[in-house]
Amino acid sequence: MSLTQTRYTISEVEARTGLTQHTLRWYERIGLMPHVDRSHSGQRRFTDKDLDWLAFVGKLRTTGMSVADMVRYAELVREGEHTIDQRRELLERTRREVRARLSEMKDALAVLDYKIDLYAGKAVRQ
Repeated sequence: MSLTQTRYTISEVEARTGLTQHTLRWYERIGLMPHVDRSHSGQRRFTDKDLDWLAFVGKLRTTGMSVADMVRYAELVREGEHTIDQRRELLERTRREVRARLSEMKDALAVLDYKIDLYAGKAVRQ
C-alpha cells in the first residue's frame, strides 16, 4: 500500500480548475489557500485535498461571499474544531443572502416571462 499522494504543479492545477496561476498565488498570499507544499526546488506541489479546497472556494465565490469572508472562513478552519460554530454562522449568513438573491431573481424571471408572453401574443404594451 502506497502512502504517496498525487502532487500537481501550478500549471496542472490551472488546467484542472480554470484558475490562473496568478490567482492561485494570490489565494496563497492572502491566506485563502492552506500552506502549499513545495518541491526541493521550491516549485509548488498541490494535492487532491488542495483541489477539493479550491472547488469549495469556487462554490463560495459563486454565492457572492466576499474575499474577506472567505479568508476568515479559511482562518477558522485552520484554527481547528473549536471554531465550528463560527464557521456555521458564516455559512448560514451566506445562505440567507443567497436565498434572498434567488427570490429577487425569481421575481425578475416572472416579469421577463410575463413580457415574453405578451410579445408572443402580439399584445404590445410597455
